[in-house]
Amino acid sequence: MNIRPIHSDADYRTTLTEVSRLVDLDPPLGSPDGDKLEILATLLEAYEAEQYPASLPDPVEAIQSIMEAQGLRPVDMTAYFGSASKASEVLNRSRRLSLAMIRKLHQGLGLPLAILIQDSRLTRILDR
Repeated sequence: MNIRPIHSDADYRTTLTEVSRLVDLDPPLGSPDGDKLEILATLLEAYEAEQYPASLPDPVEAIQSIMEAQGLRPVDMTAYFGSASKASEVLNRSRRLSLAMIRKLHQGLGLPLAILIQDSRLTRILDR
């Protein structure tokens, strides 16, 4: 296989087949097959990023996922939302996240800002 850019789904499938073959060979780094595998993997990553961009998770779903992972209940979230009622409203999507909530969730739970600011008035302000 000659190495060339991936322009189509057919090119993509062909490249995947070749990468699979090379992975099975487990070539040493720096060998011709190892270099070829590294280059093809880079081409695949670039094509996939362009054709199948990963979207960020919904902010409320991300918060709920963290809560589940850490065994937190809505009442445990008052430090981030200001009150149990605000926590409930955000988690039920009847209240948007405020800037203060976003800061506290980011600092306290480590949620990425990019996830938390989506689809909010803050996003429109930052995009200006």
